[in-house]
Amino acid sequence: MFTIEHEFDATVITLIDESDAPLREDVTVSAFAGQITIEQWDPRTDRVAKITLSPAQLSDLTAALNLPEGIYRSNS
Repeated sequence: MFTIEHEFDATVITLIDESDAPLREDVTVSAFAGQITIEQWDPRTDRVAKITLSPAQLSDLTAALNLPEGIYRSNS
């Protein structure tokens, strides 16, 4: 399950794990004009883990999910 919210400066997507136990913490993706952040609570460290991607990196990641093993260069 996931939710999508449009805020003033970002689109926020929250991914909710509904699979069999053990369940993972929710993942929050915030898309701003110049960067995309991915956050997830880590109960082992009691902190939020955060990854920041550029729009080009997100585009490459999206393409990579549908490609076979190999090395690729994007056109962007």
